[in-house]
Amino acid sequence: MTVYTKFLTPSSIVHAVRLGRGIFDNLRKAMAYIFAVHIPIAGLALIPLLLGWPPVFAPVHIVFLEMIINPACSVAFEAELAEPGVMNRPPRNPQEPLFGKQILFLSFLQGVVVLFASLAILGYSLHQGASETEARALTFFTLVIGNLGLILVNRSWQHSILRTLNSPNPALWWVIGGAFSFLLLALTLPFLREVFHFAPVMPFQLAFSFAAGLGSVLWFEVYKAVYSKHCPVTK
Repeated sequence: MTVYTKFLTPSSIVHAVRLGRGIFDNLRKAMAYIFAVHIPIAGLALIPLLLGWPPVFAPVHIVFLEMIINPACSVAFEAELAEPGVMNRPPRNPQEPLFGKQILFLSFLQGVVVLFASLAILGYSLHQGASETEARALTFFTLVIGNLGLILVNRSWQHSILRTLNSPNPALWWVIGGAFSFLLLALTLPFLREVFHFAPVMPFQLAFSFAAGLGSVLWFEVYKAVYSKHCPVTK
């Protein structure tokens, strides 16, 4: 007993508690993200078929999305530092679930808004006379931007994206930078466009889709600004 307790100094106990709280928060953030991001994926796989629109996804698109989602959950969120003030919280209720109803609802809402933005781009593109491959390219671009936006807004449920930019996380930027770079290659290189069943699209169309994808997650920044003191992830 003496051999082990002599290492349990006050500083080591504080460090262990801080580490544990950070891990718990990051698990919640990763679960919130992974639940949210699969809402638009499932919706875009089903709703266009019900509406008589061309399908958005082929197997290659699902593979690409999972190559973003899996590293984001297993590497990027795991590498997040503990929230500032994490040690100022009272002890958590041991009976509190890891993923409660409020977190579930907010994650669902995040995913639904990204889904609506992607469907709006798909419907508008088809209404304007875009071909199936053009509409697919713009819709998928919107979805991926929304996906990357979900990663950024879920880094912290208390602080804004601008503030979290000061928190170092190289793994996060490798995931986001790699995904965005490959997405641009898939839209511009002819042989990759053929693999992804895309058609060439104009820069202004991409800018419009980018705005739709980014806008679909920015509402959560407003939520955080208003309700940060009652954050269900880090309270």
